[in-house]
Amino acid sequence: MRRSVLAAVGIVALGLPALGRASTWEIDSAHTSVQFAVRHLMVSTVRGTMGKVSGVAKTNDADVNKSSVEASIDVGGISTREAKRDEHLKGADFFEVAKYPAITFKSKQITAAGTDKFKITGDLTIRGVTKEVVLDVEGSPKPFKDPFGNVKLGGLARTTINRQDFGVSWSKLLDSGGLAVGNDVEITIDIELIQKADDAAASR
Repeated sequence: MRRSVLAAVGIVALGLPALGRASTWEIDSAHTSVQFAVRHLMVSTVRGTMGKVSGVAKTNDADVNKSSVEASIDVGGISTREAKRDEHLKGADFFEVAKYPAITFKSKQITAAGTDKFKITGDLTIRGVTKEVVLDVEGSPKPFKDPFGNVKLGGLARTTINRQDFGVSWSKLLDSGGLAVGNDVEITIDIELIQKADDAAASR
């Protein structure tokens, strides 16, 4: 579901230990993905992915609290590899994509949590409902250049949310007393950032 994300998203902190200046990074949508996992019938786990992720991160290693991130996730691209289930998820029982096409994240606080690890607190908005969430982030230790000369960072962010908090409330009560769809949703975000051209040129 998401972040997340969803941007989803702890991406802002990924390069802080290695950068000597403030810089701006864009989410590389082609190499960033949001995955979710939720219990089904209390006996198995259904896993899926969200759609395209876009957004901007601004890093400042001199003062991590001055760094920030904003991200948006396309809910219409949700996929669990089962067409009927995906259509149900896009409908009013779950995400109501026609009315709420995106999940958004905006950071509020960033703190170091170990070597190349960070906690990012921010506002996650799903179905028009905004709640505070915390992302646990593991980032690449330093920027690197891809084969095309682009400066990049990578990382992984995780969190768990209760979908009921965001109004994603459909389910059925089983005879056993459990739920057809679990409330806790595990979110994993694989992240790749690309430094904006002006900042990349200045850092050479």
